[in-house]
Amino acid sequence: MKTTKEPQKGHALSAPKGSALEAAKSIWAMMGDERLNLLLSLITILIVSGLNISAPLLFGYAVDHFVATKNFNGVLAISGALLAMFVVGFGTGYVQMKLMGGVGQRMLFKLRNTIFEKLQSLPVAFFNRNKAGDLISRINNDTEKLNQFFSETIMRFMGSIFIIIGTAVFMLFVNWELGLIALAPAAAMLIFTQLVSGWVKAKSKASLAATGAMSGSVQESLDNFKVIIAFDRRDYFRQRFAEVNQNNFDASIGAGLANGIFSPVYDLAANIAQLSVIGFAIFLIVSGNLTLGALLTFLIYLDRFYQPLRQIAQLWSSLQTALAGWDRVSAILEEVNDLEVKASEEKEDTSHVLEFKNVVFRYPDSEDGTKGKEVLHKISFALEPGKTYALVGPTGGGKTTTASLMARLYDPTEGQILLDGKDIRSYEPAERAKRIGFILQEPFLFTGSLLDNVFYGNELYADKTNEEKTNALKASSLNTLLMRFDGGLEAQISGTGEGMSLGQKQLIAFMRAVLREPELLILDEATANIDTVTEQLLEETLKALPTKTAKVIIAHRLNTIESADEIFFVNGGQITPAGSLEKAVELLMSG
Repeated sequence: MKTTKEPQKGHALSAPKGSALEAAKSIWAMMGDERLNLLLSLITILIVSGLNISAPLLFGYAVDHFVATKNFNGVLAISGALLAMFVVGFGTGYVQMKLMGGVGQRMLFKLRNTIFEKLQSLPVAFFNRNKAGDLISRINNDTEKLNQFFSETIMRFMGSIFIIIGTAVFMLFVNWELGLIALAPAAAMLIFTQLVSGWVKAKSKASLAATGAMSGSVQESLDNFKVIIAFDRRDYFRQRFAEVNQNNFDASIGAGLANGIFSPVYDLAANIAQLSVIGFAIFLIVSGNLTLGALLTFLIYLDRFYQPLRQIAQLWSSLQTALAGWDRVSAILEEVNDLEVKASEEKEDTSHVLEFKNVVFRYPDSEDGTKGKEVLHKISFALEPGKTYALVGPTGGGKTTTASLMARLYDPTEGQILLDGKDIRSYEPAERAKRIGFILQEPFLFTGSLLDNVFYGNELYADKTNEEKTNALKASSLNTLLMRFDGGLEAQISGTGEGMSLGQKQLIAFMRAVLREPELLILDEATANIDTVTEQLLEETLKALPTKTAKVIIAHRLNTIESADEIFFVNGGQITPAGSLEKAVELLMSG
């Protein structure tokens, strides 16, 4: 039989290791229409930087040619020119801030949408190995770091780079000897920055990961708070939170120290440069090789050179944090869905609704190389239209895994599963969901009315009015179940299901699945939390399903499966026809 690729490795998300250049290429590709705004912002930065670099030359020229000769008109002319330059610089700076503020917010909006859509396309296995809290942190916290980078850091960083390069050139132009003395400490700082940048980024990444882990711990505790209270294990979760909070604190301290290392070192380099320049400038003035105006111009350039260098010390830390955030975000975007739709193939001539052919399923190997446990081994069976099948077996025997393979929540490691004579992998998700109904042990609800929840995702009723939907419920014998809900179809439901019993949640999931009229309906402990009277109503409803619908029931209560046409015993990697209910009980008792 055909063999599918191995399931994805069971590793949690790890950030890809890439250079800043690779990250820049990826971000540039994602920017799309925002590239024009970015280029316009760069032009405004060049204008502002050019004006800032030109101003000291005018100032020095005024000192040597107008102040020294007491030419008041010349001083006024230079002052007017400087004022005009500052006004133009203010205007272009405002335009730049407005452009990049919009770019940052739109990129944040687009990035979060992209991540969420990516998460929607990933298989169940991905969410089994990644905590929801950490994923939420990546969407909220890590993307916000990128927003700050686009809104503030990138243009300030580019502006500082332009000013540093420009002032370095002008310092060498004014006096090349003083220029070399001034640039020597900066060259040392460039080497220092290159050496420690990787360490700073690693510390920032560790801090973001610790924040995600803390978010995951909080989410886990809140989701299971009733159980915590029932078993009085608040002390356990309090200790767990204290540990992750301490880890987050330590990681944040480490990141703070790493990110703060640049400022004092850059300040030291600036002070050394100023002392060295002043000392050598005195010698040049005494020897008559340097004018007062040239010295003032050079000192202004020296300050203009090291001031943005100090800013870069802070901006570089923000850049490393943004890159660390991008690594964590791109780890999601680069995740591959291993449940791809394969090319459609010729349909086999068969009357089976679903068929397993030599199916093998094993869990992914662990990170330490331990081979994953094999749950099913060379399984073959077929389901006929209109019949009811029951899967029984001990806990952990593979019943839910088998049902999950039927609904293609996972793909088999080996073998083939046919749905209506075609490989189940050749169906588009929407078509597969239309053909297969799956009622889980933990039903999914979302905030809205009961009506919205019952007809959620049902294309058959997409264009129907509420009255037509109500009539459909009556025709399907489901209307009686609405009596279990105060307010009927207009009853409001929260996404957490607050104020509802688990049995009521399962009733909603039951109605949702039945109204789709699927070819295969899978009930995974769907009546475990439902009273006997309601269970009888559900059985009557199941009988009203189209005659073509095959039903697969997973249950531990024997009365639930006694009416099944065929019972399968699932355990030890095998699925064995049990024949009768008595034989199934015998197999259960024996292990």
